Amino acid sequence: MKKEELICIFGRKIRSILERSAADFLHFEEIRLRTGQPLCICRGRGEEYLTSSGRISGNWREAYVVTAADIRETLEFVSHYSLYAFEEELRQGFITIPGGHRVGLAGKAVVSGGEIRGLKYISFLNVRLARQVPGCADGVLPYLWKGDRFCHTLIVSPPRLGKTTLLRDIIRQISDGGVHPPQTVGVVDERSELGACSSGIPQNDLGKHTDVLDGCPKAAGILMLLRTMSPRIIAVDEVGTQADLEALSYGLHCGCGILATVHGNSLEDLRRKPVLCHLVEEGIFERYLILSAKKEGDVFWEALDEGGRRLGEGRR
Repeated sequence: MKKEELICIFGRKIRSILERSAADFLHFEEIRLRTGQPLCICRGRGEEYLTSSGRISGNWREAYVVTAADIRETLEFVSHYSLYAFEEELRQGFITIPGGHRVGLAGKAVVSGGEIRGLKYISFLNVRLARQVPGCADGVLPYLWKGDRFCHTLIVSPPRLGKTTLLRDIIRQISDGGVHPPQTVGVVDERSELGACSSGIPQNDLGKHTDVLDGCPKAAGILMLLRTMSPRIIAVDEVGTQADLEALSYGLHCGCGILATVHGNSLEDLRRKPVLCHLVEEGIFERYLILSAKKEGDVFWEALDEGGRRLGEGRR
């Protein structure tokens, strides 16, 4: 990832600060803009701050203070001056831009009938930088197979530990094959983060035998792929609704392998979630990959079987 991929979406003052910064852009995870507040970055060690000269500081008092004009200009560049064209994305609270990067939005919610219909007075932006890390799944892959059959796998992780990055590399490797035969993978990429499709063509490498349904709700997309693309494995990011899990169960009973992620801290945490607890108790998933940050900057993984027994562990 290069600065040029993202720097052009920011307002002029923020863009100038990022251009002057000598910091390694590859290690940025998020860039946060809050009206009237310090310009923040996250890079695996909590929030830090950017000064007007582009220097990273741990002192918020030295930081550049984001203005309403910075937010407005950035929104204009992100939406190509047509924010109204992103009505559906505003209901979801984010806009995905080329490269799979996601701009989270917050402000005043427009609510009707108990549902969020959009946002106005947008005053907070969180630009999450997507990145590919080829090979990051090397350590976990041996635990995800029984012979030449891929195990139904759920990746469990708190936010910002790289679960989507890990998922992307697992998809690529099982699709391309290696120790095991290549698998036909169907990806439902609801938020356009996995494949970062442009005009329907993935910009990220998801493997030679992968079909991507971009921008489609997970439950509907799973059923569509089952009807149309005959996948051996279905992969989705961030399941959570009853409809998502019913669609995954349907795919499983159709003979498909399942590869998914969910927010959580542990297997015990999943057992406390009303929607997920039944799938855990029934042993639907044969493998769990639990991600955790045991110390600052380091992400650890643990592979468990369907009964919660540890199969292996390591550091990413």
